[in-house]
Amino acid sequence: MPSIACNMSFATQVTSRASVILNDQMRAKVFFFGVLRDVAGLESEDAEFPPGANLRSVFDSYAERFPQFRQMASSIVIAHNREFAPLSASLSEGDEVAFLPPVSGGAAQPALLESGAGGHYFCLTHHAIDARSLMAGLQTGAEGAVVTFEGTVRNNTKGRSTLYLDYSCYEPMALKVMSQIGREIAASHAVARIAMVHRLGRMLVGETSVAVIVTAPHRRPAFEAALEGINRLKRFVPIWKKEHFADGEVWVEGEWDASVPAAG
Repeated sequence: MPSIACNMSFATQVTSRASVILNDQMRAKVFFFGVLRDVAGLESEDAEFPPGANLRSVFDSYAERFPQFRQMASSIVIAHNREFAPLSASLSEGDEVAFLPPVSGGAAQPALLESGAGGHYFCLTHHAIDARSLMAGLQTGAEGAVVTFEGTVRNNTKGRSTLYLDYSCYEPMALKVMSQIGREIAASHAVARIAMVHRLGRMLVGETSVAVIVTAPHRRPAFEAALEGINRLKRFVPIWKKEHFADGEVWVEGEWDASVPAAG
């Protein structure tokens, strides 16, 4: 009997140690966007990785499950805790990781999701964009120029008739990056205020998908800031567009900015 009790105690110890080893795994929340969501068949999942894991090992683990990730590696960007990150970045318990494919290049009032000092305005909305109301909200009477750019849904792409577009994004990161871009532009140009608003969800032909509005004392910096704003938004902000035609649909892929680290 004593030997049996001893064996049971030993088995309990082994089980306890194994449990500790298993629980030593780091947990992370992993998200998939755009075409990568279709490839993985997942929007997100809770995953576990061994101690010492970095973003490269996270990418490799998913590339083994989904070989198309490896084929697309040169155009996939990984976000770590809502910031662009190199594959060498270390993973920690509770981190957020997102796989981002190439950006799309693309109430009656929009809901205010972020505003800040200086009267700038940055917003993601599922409602129609009212550029005139946005413009009125930026003006103080001191500006001599207001430049408004609106990106609208056209009715065709390379001869194929477009029915509608669906926009989706990594919302917390998209808003953060949009705000960073806008504030950097406002600081580097002789402008007063800037607004950047992007609509999400389904849009029909002729509807506005994005608006960039700049107020300034003079027209030249207002034009230059608005152009830089839309160009940087298309290269940095994680927003994706699916275009629907009468004979099919396709994720529209642009290109990340060269400064954004890719997975391969």
